[in-house]
Amino acid sequence: MNFSSEQTPHAKEAIRRWFDWHRKTQLPEYAALLTGLRNQLNDSVTPAQVCGWSEELRNTVAPAFDHMLQLGAPLVPGLGEAQWQHMEKHYSKGNEELRRDHLQPNIEERLEASAKRTIKRIENLYGSIDEAQRRLITTNIAASPFDPEAWLIERQRRQHETLLTLRRLAAEPVETEQVVAALRVLVERVERSADADYRAYQVKLTEYNCAFIAQMHNSTSATQRRHAHDKLKSWEGDFRALANHAIR
Repeated sequence: MNFSSEQTPHAKEAIRRWFDWHRKTQLPEYAALLTGLRNQLNDSVTPAQVCGWSEELRNTVAPAFDHMLQLGAPLVPGLGEAQWQHMEKHYSKGNEELRRDHLQPNIEERLEASAKRTIKRIENLYGSIDEAQRRLITTNIAASPFDPEAWLIERQRRQHETLLTLRRLAAEPVETEQVVAALRVLVERVERSADADYRAYQVKLTEYNCAFIAQMHNSTSATQRRHAHDKLKSWEGDFRALANHAIR
């Protein structure tokens, strides 16, 4: 955000308070979520189950985002041109990275890059996959409704709305509660776009991805599921260790 010397101590204090709160109250929740999830890995799953996991994840992490908004809201009225320019540069850099990684001019290169990313993520959880599973991934990616052009347009729309909202809040005399409410609307836009067509696209893509993930999981062997179980248990242990350290 490129805070000024006057803003920096307040920003650092808000960040410190958020991390302290997060370690003590949220990390145990994340660990419990992983416990419940890994206990289901030995069985086959349905698309509805996968979508349920996704919804549970969103609900579990939502308090962290909301608490961040509450702690950060008092800083908004003090923002100015230096911060807007920094945000615009950050957005521009991120959009260029999106174009490079997801919008290759050649459609075959685009699908190949998407397959590589997906395989890397799946192998991070399940370990090495076989050729049949690789074909399953490439087939599903080719048929996916994922539209990176639409994603970029929506992303730029949210960025524009964010800058407009922050500029307005910094320019007008507003109470902290009003700032929090306005910031909550911006966060909600991530899950529920202001554009009706994009909302419909989000629903379609989510349903497709839930079905793909279920199909992928159901193709895994006992060894791969054990690898996933151990991976989630490791993450769970990390969360609990960090939470216990914060309590001490």
